Amino acid sequence: MTDTPILLSIEGPVATITLNRPAGGNVIDIPMAQALLRVAMICDADPSVRCVVLTGSGKLFCGGGDIAAFAAADGNVPAYLNELVGLWHMAVSRLMRMPKPLLVLVNGPAAGAGLSLALAGDLVIAARSAHFTAAHSLVGLTPDGGLTWLLPRLVGLRRATDMIVTNRRVSAEEALSIGLVSSLVEESDLMAEGMKQAAGLAASATSAIGAIRSLLLESSSSSLEDQLAREMRHIVTAGGTAECREGVTAFLDRRKPDFAGVS
Repeated sequence: MTDTPILLSIEGPVATITLNRPAGGNVIDIPMAQALLRVAMICDADPSVRCVVLTGSGKLFCGGGDIAAFAAADGNVPAYLNELVGLWHMAVSRLMRMPKPLLVLVNGPAAGAGLSLALAGDLVIAARSAHFTAAHSLVGLTPDGGLTWLLPRLVGLRRATDMIVTNRRVSAEEALSIGLVSSLVEESDLMAEGMKQAAGLAASATSAIGAIRSLLLESSSSSLEDQLAREMRHIVTAGGTAECREGVTAFLDRRKPDFAGVS
């Protein structure tokens, strides 16, 4: 296993986070969870980062929890899981709540907590070699990483229950058809297409996208009136930003807006 479980590369406005335990299928242990939380905080706090890309190294995106680490917990699996999942959940929350877009490139199979992480992006591009499995109950565990929150929102309660209870494998093609992913590409084209889309996102009105992310996360638990009130607060705030001024000016001048230049 590598000594660097998470890689972070920042090139211009795009940060790329890579799960980096390829020999073990990028399975999650405590050092990986700690590292993901650390880089998520860096990406969140760095104003120069306007888009975050998340992917995996090797043949798998992420195989879920490190079962060997569970076995090595000397019979104290609950304490181990308490620490592991607590760190992992803080990382996932930070990635999903940061005020900039998250693009996930699913380079291969995603299972367990890896499935949760694969679904966390605003846009999810999968290689055709990818497939998706819940897998938790195969080892007597329940879902984590926000799977029971994310999956029903994406595919509906009936399909989500089917996937989680039966642990059936969902192909990349089915994942596209039911709304698990945004698009499919050949594995050889994944990074090129991902970087192309990341560049487009980074050039967008990222403060507005950050507010959109927040509104969408809150929508399922809000009444119509509460959501209308949130929308009003956000759009009024957005109206006072440099992004909005640039967008309006560019529209009237019939040119492409330069959002990155005014942030």
